[in-house]
Amino acid sequence: MTALRDQIMAQIRADGPMRLADYMALCLMHPEHGYYATRDPLGRKGDFITAPEISQMFGELIGLCLAQAWLEQGAPAPITLAEAGPGRGTLMADLLRATRGVPGFHAALRLHLIETSPVLRAAQARTLGRADITWHDRIETLPEAPLFFVANEFFDALPIRQFQRNADGWRERLIGLREGRLAFGLGGISAPPEIAHRLADTREGDIVETCAPGQAIAADIGARLAAQGGVALIVDYGDWRSLGDTFQAVRGHQPTDPLVDPGTADLTAHVDFEALAQAAPCAHTRLIPQGDFLNRLGIGARAEVLARRLTGPRRDSHLAAYLRLTDPAEMGTLFKAMALYPATTAPPPGLDP
Repeated sequence: MTALRDQIMAQIRADGPMRLADYMALCLMHPEHGYYATRDPLGRKGDFITAPEISQMFGELIGLCLAQAWLEQGAPAPITLAEAGPGRGTLMADLLRATRGVPGFHAALRLHLIETSPVLRAAQARTLGRADITWHDRIETLPEAPLFFVANEFFDALPIRQFQRNADGWRERLIGLREGRLAFGLGGISAPPEIAHRLADTREGDIVETCAPGQAIAADIGARLAAQGGVALIVDYGDWRSLGDTFQAVRGHQPTDPLVDPGTADLTAHVDFEALAQAAPCAHTRLIPQGDFLNRLGIGARAEVLARRLTGPRRDSHLAAYLRLTDPAEMGTLFKAMALYPATTAPPPGLDP
């Protein structure tokens, strides 16, 4: 039994069943016992691995995509280069290395990272080795300037709410106590305005998830892009529209019960890209699979060039990483890519309007 579990159970006894969003926020971001506040979750010794940790090619291509969008928008300066949820800083390190040869890009950029975990901030500082990083707890504090933004596996960790449809409307899934343990249950009948339109494409028993923090962030980013220019690349697992229970927990690279030992496992849910696109007051591209996006950016050619320099197990590992990022049976289809951009400019490379 964890200290955070004791706190959550005491809160439920005092206040009644807890929304899933509140539970996720406590488990992930509690300042003393939260998952991200207490550990580096990445890599083989952690609980999961992300695309930048699989291969340098991912961050390189993201960087060149942003740099090309910057050139096509007239190479403004200065710009805010920002990443939300930067992990260990691997993606940003690869992005910066790949764009060193783009004339004027590094001189124009001001580097900003949105990260609340002190453990991961320290890892990012070590990886990047720069003195000019500005860290933020929230996207809202980014400076006013053209924004070139990337979020890889960021939105999936934002707190969600779940609503289950029944004959009379919607009932929210809540976390309460049953026989001394945390357990899911249903609240009373409600009519959440944000999912009123989902009566048209759901039936009794279906679950719909909402993510108010994600929509608020998309709205902020979209307003910045519409007013000042730039582009935002979002890569995550999910789909165009939420349907079904996608809430999950991972510990040691294996699924686990999300209600057991709060604060010790990564909690995520699939991203509803439609909700993000509708919240952003700017243009958005079509949603495409990650494998298609990377292939359009030239990952095949890049993989071939790197493979020529390698032999034996290192070459095998490199080619396996390429397939893991792009193959439909691996990350190629589950993960999706979408961009937000000003309506007056072209979409970034690799993505269609």
